[in-house]
Amino acid sequence: MTNRFSWFNATSLTLGLAFLYLPILILVVYSFNESRLVTVWGGFSTKWYGELFRNEAFLDAAWVTLRVALISATVATLLGTLAAYALVRAGKFRGRTLFSGMIYAPLVMPEVITGLSLLLLFISIGMDRGITTIILAHITFGMCFASVVVSSRLVAFDASLEEAACDLGCTPVQAFFSVTLPVIAPAIVAAWLLAFTLSLDDLVIASFTSGPGATTLPMKIYSQVRLGVTPEINALSTLLIGFVSVGVILASLAGKRMDRRSDP
Repeated sequence: MTNRFSWFNATSLTLGLAFLYLPILILVVYSFNESRLVTVWGGFSTKWYGELFRNEAFLDAAWVTLRVALISATVATLLGTLAAYALVRAGKFRGRTLFSGMIYAPLVMPEVITGLSLLLLFISIGMDRGITTIILAHITFGMCFASVVVSSRLVAFDASLEEAACDLGCTPVQAFFSVTLPVIAPAIVAAWLLAFTLSLDDLVIASFTSGPGATTLPMKIYSQVRLGVTPEINALSTLLIGFVSVGVILASLAGKRMDRRSDP
């Protein structure tokens, strides 16, 4: 059955894309606005990007967010990969249902509940809130998403490849690093990017688990927007959009290259 062009399909697609991307396009355009009034066009200018890079509060918050995202995404991906391997390849073991439930529970749990529970945990053990508590909180929910991404790749992985490697003299550990890891590498990269993006985007959980001197960029933007949107926020948002877009494109190209190398 061939797909035929229709005005209804074209209109629906246009309206859908406009609904998704028109607000982002407007934000990018007004980041180059000469006027301080974000809704009044006063001419083309890049001065707000210069103002942004001279804003110490935004720069400090961005550095905190980047550190938290890099560390939490790396640890979450490592733990999520191990959890996914145990769920998919370890077979049935006592407590497997409880283990999988604990892994997937944060996926459906409201962020407010997760943030509040982590806050109560840190208070009960007497742990001062700061960058460390934010990292631990982001690892908690990031590893759940990483586990889902990696496990979906492991389910489709042919276990006979590992068995063949073991028959040729590899130990199980050598077979994992020589055969399994290269095959699931694109999924691991995707899991890291997902955990990294979720950490960059998080506001609710970071608000519960942060402390003095540990303000993330989403928290800073939210507190600033409550006082009114400024051109610096438009410039910052545009830089974030560009950063994420370039990262997604590079990750997609790297994933395709890994897939070509892993195909027999």
